[in-house]
Amino acid sequence: MDENKEYKCTCCDSCPEESPDNNTQNRKIYIPVGLSLAALLAGIIMDNLISRYFNSYYRLVWYILAYIPVAYPVFREAVQTIRQKDIFTEFSLMIVATLGAFFIGEYPEGVAVMLFYSIGELFQASAVNKARKNIKSLLDIRPDTATVERNRNYITIAPGDVKTGEPIQVKAGEKVPLDGIMISVSGSFNTSALTGESKPKTIREGEPVLAGMLNMDKVIYIRVTKKYEDSSLSRILEMVQEATSRKARTELLIRRFAKIYTPVVFFFALLIIVIPYFFVTDYIFQDWLYRALVFLVISCPCALVISIPLGYFGGIGAASRAGILFKGANYLDLLTKVNTIVMDKTGTLTKGVFNVQDIVSSGAMEKDELIEYTAALEKKSNHPIAKAIVAYGKDTVKDYPATDIEEIPGQGLKGNINGYEVLAGNANMMEKHHISYDKAIDLIPETTVIIAIDNTYAGYIRIADEVKEDAAGAVRNMYINGINQVVMLSGDKSSITESVASRLGIGKAYGNLLPEDKVKHIEQLKSDNENIVAFVGDGINDAPSLAMSDVGIAMGGMGSDAAIEVADVVIQTDRPSKIVTAIKIAGATKKIVYQNIALAFSIKLTVLILGGFGVANMWEAVFADVGVSLLAILNAVRILKMKF
Repeated sequence: MDENKEYKCTCCDSCPEESPDNNTQNRKIYIPVGLSLAALLAGIIMDNLISRYFNSYYRLVWYILAYIPVAYPVFREAVQTIRQKDIFTEFSLMIVATLGAFFIGEYPEGVAVMLFYSIGELFQASAVNKARKNIKSLLDIRPDTATVERNRNYITIAPGDVKTGEPIQVKAGEKVPLDGIMISVSGSFNTSALTGESKPKTIREGEPVLAGMLNMDKVIYIRVTKKYEDSSLSRILEMVQEATSRKARTELLIRRFAKIYTPVVFFFALLIIVIPYFFVTDYIFQDWLYRALVFLVISCPCALVISIPLGYFGGIGAASRAGILFKGANYLDLLTKVNTIVMDKTGTLTKGVFNVQDIVSSGAMEKDELIEYTAALEKKSNHPIAKAIVAYGKDTVKDYPATDIEEIPGQGLKGNINGYEVLAGNANMMEKHHISYDKAIDLIPETTVIIAIDNTYAGYIRIADEVKEDAAGAVRNMYINGINQVVMLSGDKSSITESVASRLGIGKAYGNLLPEDKVKHIEQLKSDNENIVAFVGDGINDAPSLAMSDVGIAMGGMGSDAAIEVADVVIQTDRPSKIVTAIKIAGATKKIVYQNIALAFSIKLTVLILGGFGVANMWEAVFADVGVSLLAILNAVRILKMKF
């Protein structure tokens, strides 16, 4: 089987959920199986009740007619795969086994093998569609229309036709069609489709609103900030769709194994027929051919080839329901091996909601003037600290002209305000520009923004952040769930970083780091081959670290587009506790996949040995193929019902 080929139900041209007319497709799928089943049962009854009238010619014709409805789709698939130079597949295996049964006069068994194989395929298609539909129902909630204000009137148009900057209206009970900023005073939203959180969220004026949120209580107005195709919801859908096509290592190994395994099985089946001819005195060709056919039916690799990808698909679905997006099944596998978690501080372990606590001027200018110049500079930044400063001075700040604004990652902002060169950042920025400042600032435990005007120290602004409520519990549970060490890396001051780390129970913490410094720390951790490193961050300055780590985890609710784009796993709720949930889901998925491998191999190997010695017949072979496939599939979809 082609490892890049998407699974397709062999019993029909399209699966029920994918068809525009489900009733028609259901009939198309199930009628052939029903006809074959009815004909098989009728044939068995005639074999036992009127056998003398049901002679060999009529009997053969009857069972051929029973065979055709379920055999035709399999023959069709076999022809297609042979044209692609893929001869040894489960389709050719089933055809050889069932035609062989007809050849030796075992007509009912030949029909039964193909019938039960087709029934198994139906269950497989149903399971795949259930998992796909589960994910789709969670995420594909994009509204078809948006109510936008144009020429002082509100008109209803397609969301893709709305431009950024335009205001839109969302009524109570409607879903938000596009990402934007709240321009109403406040609103209550159900965010469960995006985050998995059932608790309503209150969003106030100036705060971001994401597409897919459900407006719960009144008419609200939003100013659009992103195009339809760039919205959070569209990005989520795209990531989930891509995730299903990225194979985990286990899945790829099993598919490659199946490509080698199937021709080997054909070869051994041939040996079962040929070798006894030279060693068995009372050799009967039909008996040994029957054993070889039983061997072929048992050896069909469907249980592995279908149930293992379905296990990973289920894991992605379970994670999506919890507000966690894996960009590929391979990251589910890799996350189970992570033993070191490195975390950013601001916006990851802390809320990133800063408030100005104090403004201290050096005396060169008044406090109000100092905040005005700083806020004019910070208006050009999306950093939480910048937003806090702008919010603090929004009622008094003069509209100073700002030019040549430059954001220096890990340091701060630089620009020309009202004809002055203004620097606003941390101690590293001051030292880089050789500006002397009050060293007592370095001892302040809270975050400080130091301001210099025309290369002269002008004062500082003290700002405080809050630790997220679930951060301490998240760190504690990381250790419980197999993480050996948790490290905090931050661009904030070392004193603040170490203080937060101590409160959260993090053993190692490093502050005053530029983005390249964080990368160096991760490289150092990875230099020990025993360390499998996951990095958790949210900002654009975290993108290099997310890319460098073995598994990059982004806080996607308020995280930057760059961080989300680079990350392998995205947590929609911004809650650190979801990191542990992701680890648990990855572990459960791996357990189910390995259970399926063990189940399939153990049962198949047992029945293969029994079949080789003539103990197992075609009915046991059917169970070893279809029965094991169904058990593995039921086990795989079980993850969708688990609580994490």
